[in-house]
Amino acid sequence: MTPDLGTFTVRALDPLAEAEVVHGWVTHPKASFWLMGDARLEDVEREYMAIAAHPHHDAFIGLRNGEPAFLMERYDPTEVELKGLYEAEPGDIGMHFLVAPSDTPLHGFTRAVITAVMETLFADPSVRRVVVEPDVRNSAVHALNKAVGFEVLREITKPEKTALLSACTREQFEAARREGAAR
Repeated sequence: MTPDLGTFTVRALDPLAEAEVVHGWVTHPKASFWLMGDARLEDVEREYMAIAAHPHHDAFIGLRNGEPAFLMERYDPTEVELKGLYEAEPGDIGMHFLVAPSDTPLHGFTRAVITAVMETLFADPSVRRVVVEPDVRNSAVHALNKAVGFEVLREITKPEKTALLSACTREQFEAARREGAAR
């Protein structure tokens, strides 16, 4: 439970049943770094059906007090997104997350979401490190990543963007949580 912000849970995304909700999120102007701004509903259905069928990529819907509030993707970075672009370590997992747009933002909400995402990923004892590849221009997510323990490894070039390859070990995440709690 996150004080004042409610309870966060994560479950598998149903690509067909939840495509309309996700479509509204990924096409919103605030989701420009998701690179789906012009996607049609059918495109979103197709994309998330492909993820559901992929052996190394999963999509989840994040709930706040039982209501859809964020999207999370988990992937094997040696097979998806970062294949051949970095030096993988045993126990690496890749992650994307997207917070649903809101007309009434809550202070600390996005940090609570990324914390819930990281807790979900590290709940798997085989996960030793989370790796991400946000667009170099996405300063908001860089600040969030730093707040939960990510360190920038280097800039990488992907077909769709120039990204900051960043990583966070379980120990870095726990240290960031302790530091955040002490404030």
